[in-house]
Amino acid sequence: MISLDNLKEIAHSIAVQFGSNCEVVVHDLSEGKLDSSIVFIENGHVSNRKVGDGPSHVVLDAVHDLSKTEDHLGYLTRTKDGRILKSSTVYIRNDDGVPAYILSINYDITGFMMTENALKAFIGPDENDSDAEKITNNVNDLLDDLIERSVKKIGKPVAYMTKEEKTAAIQFLNDSGAFLITKSGDKVSKYFGISKYTLYSYIDVNK
Repeated sequence: MISLDNLKEIAHSIAVQFGSNCEVVVHDLSEGKLDSSIVFIENGHVSNRKVGDGPSHVVLDAVHDLSKTEDHLGYLTRTKDGRILKSSTVYIRNDDGVPAYILSINYDITGFMMTENALKAFIGPDENDSDAEKITNNVNDLLDDLIERSVKKIGKPVAYMTKEEKTAAIQFLNDSGAFLITKSGDKVSKYFGISKYTLYSYIDVNK
């Protein structure tokens, strides 16, 4: 089995090869310390994690159910602040075939997706059903859908939005009647990382 030191060297090499948008993480499962499984990380700013932090859902599933420990390559994940990552999870097994370490690669592709959106806007509308209005079952789902549409209208995650872009997104929600939904202000202000006072000031901008 590959040693932890060698695995760290490989992780470092991958991070150097692909640059600062590429986070590479090594989880140590051998000691059973789930609350601090990360023993090595490069470019931790991608997911805002550090050495000593705990596991992701993928790691937790691996420990809980060994049948879920097949390598998972090239799937999409999302950070708390809305960035989109292309991720791969590779299990490093001991001589008994039990996962001892996990090598995770998370590449921030948000910039590429923003460029794609900009190109689509320049080239022209793409006539497909992706923009069709969703049928929601309750007001909470409706509010979630409106928030999703407001972000799509801006064309970038909240983490990358300027004050003006957040204002435009919130104006869209206001024009769509989102704030008629009970307690919508609390959810929207939390989602955009602003206070309720700031939220209402954004709503009043164009009045």
